Parts: sequence; structure tokens; C-alpha cells
Amino acid sequence: MASQANIQELEKVASQVRRDIVRMVHAVQSGHPGGSLGCTDFMVALYFHVLKHDKSFNPDGKNEDLFFLSNGHISPVWYSVLAHAGYFEVSELATFRKINSRLQGHPTPEEGLPGIRVASGSLGQGLSVALGAAQTKKLNKDNSLVFALLGDGELQEGQVWEAAMYAAHHNVDNIIATIDLNGQQIDGSTKQVMDLKDIKAKWQAFGWDVIESDGNNMDEIVKCLEHAKSLTGKGKPIVNLMKTEMGAGVDFMMGSHKWHGIAPSDEQLADALDQLEETIGDY
Repeated sequence: MASQANIQELEKVASQVRRDIVRMVHAVQSGHPGGSLGCTDFMVALYFHVLKHDKSFNPDGKNEDLFFLSNGHISPVWYSVLAHAGYFEVSELATFRKINSRLQGHPTPEEGLPGIRVASGSLGQGLSVALGAAQTKKLNKDNSLVFALLGDGELQEGQVWEAAMYAAHHNVDNIIATIDLNGQQIDGSTKQVMDLKDIKAKWQAFGWDVIESDGNNMDEIVKCLEHAKSLTGKGKPIVNLMKTEMGAGVDFMMGSHKWHGIAPSDEQLADALDQLEETIGDY
């Protein structure tokens, strides 16, 4: 279990990651700040407390936990977390979305970027990929785990439910999937675009163990992920239904689909940075 001091340290990292996100997107006037900010606490908790991973990055991932980002458009938060976790220099964040950069808008392994195993962002595919990795670990008698993050609008893709059905049928119990339930997608709220109805009942009906969490409460998300790990190995896949606020940490971005994929102006950047403490140091 994480101590209060540990939680405070994680919150400091999260504040810096949020600063990185708004600065990266502002610098090139392109990217997806809303979902990145909303998932910051989860990503920090995962990489700095829960995930057993190796920053030297062994591509085959043997004997370490693996993470797959299905909603790849929130690459800013992943890049920042990977950099602060030691996968590459934090200064490289300044190249985000620039020509010949390894840090493109959607993550890709083509440029040899440590920490990235598959290209992602074509929504609906990430859970299938994660299940393949999880089954490979079982075949290799590798007891480490596989984690995946999906967006809630992404659940409108049929492939997600094919993967969900497959996982339960094959008792893939070494995977923990998290759904970012911020209720927003590019064209509006999920209720307006295509109402997801009772998500918990759906996942339960597909044979998954379901847990729920507040993804913008560091203490709670840490406890939730630790609990999720305790449920592995018991015959069922696990899904964490994580409520977040799009744009969390920056008041004028919070709760609106409009910040799904637009960049802040100079004035908005200054406002955002005033709300976010510089705890580690800007790149």
C-alpha cells in the first residue's frame, strides 16, 4: 500500500506531467490535451507505483508488466510519463509532433522510441493487442501482468466487444483493462453521440470482474490498481471503470468535449500554468 508521503510524491509528478501536456500541445498548436489531463493521475500511479517495468526497455517484455495505450491520441501524457520514468530524456518532449520527431501525435514504435511496443490510435484495437500479449505471457509461464487503457467513446467500436468476449471465454486473467469514463468524445458527450447506457452491467455480462474508481483521486486510483492486481489469476479478466474529468487540473478545460483535440492560446497556456505547480522542472 502507498503511504501518504508516496501519494504526495505521485501528486507532484502528476502536476509536472500536466504542465508538460499543456506546453507540448501549445508549442505546436496541435494535439489532445483534454483526455491527457484527465488520465494523468492514472498514468502516474501506473508507472511510478504499480507497474513492474524496465526502463532499459526489452522489446519482448518478458518477466515485466506491459502497458498498451489503445486511445493513442492522448500520447502527450504517455510521452511525459515515459520521459520522467527514465525511458528517454525529458528534453525530447520539446520535439512533440515536429518533423522527424519520435514523439508523433499517435504513438508508434517505428522510430525506436523506448516504452512503445505497438502503434495505437486506431480506436478499438488496443484491447485485442493487449490480450495477445497476455496470452503470450501465459504460454511462456510468465507471471507478470498486462494493462490496457481505453477511452469510453472507443467502446462504440465493435472490436472492443469481440475482444471482451474472447478474454472471458479463454479465461485471460492476467489482464487489467481500464476505461477512461470522462463522458466526452470529439463530437460531443458520449450520451449525445451514442449512449453507452449501463457500462458496468455490460462488462459483467461479458464475464469480466468489474471494479470502479475515481481516476482524479491519486490515493483512490492507487488503491484501485492494487486491488485489481489482487484479483488477477482467478479465472476472469478485470476491468476498471474509471471516472475522470476531461481537462482535469485546468479549470477552463474541465468537462467539455471542446478540449478533446484543440490547443490553448498563449493566454490560455499562461492561465493553465498558473494553476499547475512546477514540481520537478519544466523541460
